[in-house]
Amino acid sequence: MLIDELRGLIRRCLNGDQVAMQDLVDRFRGQVFGLCYRMLGHREDAEDVAQETFVRVLKNLHRWDSEREFEPWLLAIAGNRCRTALARRMRRPTVSSLVEPLPSRSPDLSAAKQLAEEVDLALRRLRAEYREAFVLFHEHQLSYAQIAENMDCPVGTIRTWIHRARRELIQYLQAREVVETRNAM
Repeated sequence: MLIDELRGLIRRCLNGDQVAMQDLVDRFRGQVFGLCYRMLGHREDAEDVAQETFVRVLKNLHRWDSEREFEPWLLAIAGNRCRTALARRMRRPTVSSLVEPLPSRSPDLSAAKQLAEEVDLALRRLRAEYREAFVLFHEHQLSYAQIAENMDCPVGTIRTWIHRARRELIQYLQAREVVETRNAM
């Protein structure tokens, strides 16, 4: 979607156009859900947080600075909602996690699918800030500056978090013998 088209759509949303609001949600639903799922690792939680995100975005659309890109602003809100959900999750009793069955690992899975599952597991082990910065950089292709602005921290911190996320992912995957250990690290 071109920037002018997006601005027009947002203007219509601000004027109360319900169809425009649905179009805006439809346009960004996949990206928001993807970020939420990567951060939370649970489909239902990701759906709930994605919905919360769009409610918050539509409620606060008048605060968006039209001189800036919309997507980083939207994804920052989604990331903040995810961090809030993760904090709530930490306060919840963990009894339910003992009841949930472990996903079965079928031996006929392709190597790529197995690697994707291992990466998902590794991502879930990262600190929320590392995971959010990593996903925004690698999956949503935001710049360090955009991530820093939206996470409200210095660019150097974002670079450090992404570097640490990569390092921890590699270490986890090596420990699980998913990737080979290299001596020249």
